[in-house]
Amino acid sequence: MRTQLLIDGALVPGGRGVFPTINPATEEPIGAAADGDPDDLDRAIAAARMAFDTSDWGRDTALRVHCLRQLRDELGDEIETLREIVIAEAGAPRMLTYGGQLQTPVDDLAFPADTAERYPWTADLGEAAPLGIATRRTVVREPFGVVGAITPWNFPHQTTFAKLGPALAAGNTVVLKPAPDTPWCAAEVGRIIAEKTDFPPGVVNIVTASDHRIGALLAEDPRVDAVSFTGSTVTGRAVMTAAAATIKKVFLELGGKSAFLVLDDADLGAACAAAARTVTTHAGQGCALTTRLVVPRRRYGDAVDAVVAAMSAIPFGDPSDPKTLCGPLISARQRDRVQSYLDLAVAQGGEFGCGGGRPGWAHRGFYIEPTAIAGLTNDARAAREEIFGPVLVVLAHDGDDDAVRIANDSPYGLSGTVFGADGERAAGVAARLRAGTVNVNGGTWYCADVPFGGYKQSGVGREMGLAGFEEYLETKVVATAVASGTER
Repeated sequence: MRTQLLIDGALVPGGRGVFPTINPATEEPIGAAADGDPDDLDRAIAAARMAFDTSDWGRDTALRVHCLRQLRDELGDEIETLREIVIAEAGAPRMLTYGGQLQTPVDDLAFPADTAERYPWTADLGEAAPLGIATRRTVVREPFGVVGAITPWNFPHQTTFAKLGPALAAGNTVVLKPAPDTPWCAAEVGRIIAEKTDFPPGVVNIVTASDHRIGALLAEDPRVDAVSFTGSTVTGRAVMTAAAATIKKVFLELGGKSAFLVLDDADLGAACAAAARTVTTHAGQGCALTTRLVVPRRRYGDAVDAVVAAMSAIPFGDPSDPKTLCGPLISARQRDRVQSYLDLAVAQGGEFGCGGGRPGWAHRGFYIEPTAIAGLTNDARAAREEIFGPVLVVLAHDGDDDAVRIANDSPYGLSGTVFGADGERAAGVAARLRAGTVNVNGGTWYCADVPFGGYKQSGVGREMGLAGFEEYLETKVVATAVASGTER
């Protein structure tokens, strides 16, 4: 029963009591989470504001580094508890908790701590005489202040630590509002912070709530200096609109409809197997997953057959099973949403190579079969809109230029993949994609020191890497007059 919020260093009940958290593999309640209300969020913001304005947190780099390393170690000590929570609450396949669903984000907290420790917080630009006045110029990097962090349910630990790590390392205080679907993941982190680390009161505040709209208050509140949001593009627009009233910094990591381009010299079977595995990872609930497979027209039939064969072999089912790659969707609402896109694809002329709905064995759980859709063009809604399920749309191209055109013909630009036997040619195609991350022939960009983010409606700013750290810093210039005759 993780039924407490973290506000001003204390674990406290929610103003609305509790709300149930559901296991998406069984549809059964597994417990309750603290249900915060606007007053709780108000107190959290006030605590974060006070901690930033009246303490040395923003100036004491050594303390910040110590606390982050301490948190990483304490999370590591309780990794098995965290693992079972994210499996039960998010439906995360157990195998993924040894990577991006848990272990890797915890380990990656070392990166912002190390970055803060060695970061050049000031830079001397030397002397100049603008307007005839001898002046020494210094650039200073400083934290924004209070950061509102709003995280989604699909990779709750990855998104939480990718925000908390750099924001705190840079000297900000934080109010975290996690998704209502995965409150325990965040609440357990709050417990560990409160009970086992030296974070000063108010530096980290975590408010779980059943009401999605509470997060919008972070964007509206003038005491919040910056908002970091990960989620849908639709909600991202609302966050940006709300933040405009106070002209606060906004970082948005939003949706995607990424393309997997197969060139005519590629190993078609290997490419299709990689595409099938990618799109079924965590039931396709990942913003950067490649959900459009773009293959040479003359090999289209073979590609569909290869995808179907690969999808049929994907370990699908109970997320607690160590072999499972594709588990349930997060909720009945999301399952029904995915199904509506599958129905729409058929209405627009598509055909299922495999899948297409709920598996016959799934009398309980929010499952959708791994699905391959053939027969559509890139203007179909299933090929243009983010579905967020284990669904791959197979499209045909007529050469490299056409493949690039199809990939870029999207309101999104988050990620992409290129497969081809000629590495130089494949790299040249990758260079033409309007996307924030691209892998070539199976390369992996996901790493703590690599900036992640998208073009176009896939977001604003970058997460992770040095660029992600600097998203949480202001730039100040100090110009000091140099008296005549002063020794330099």
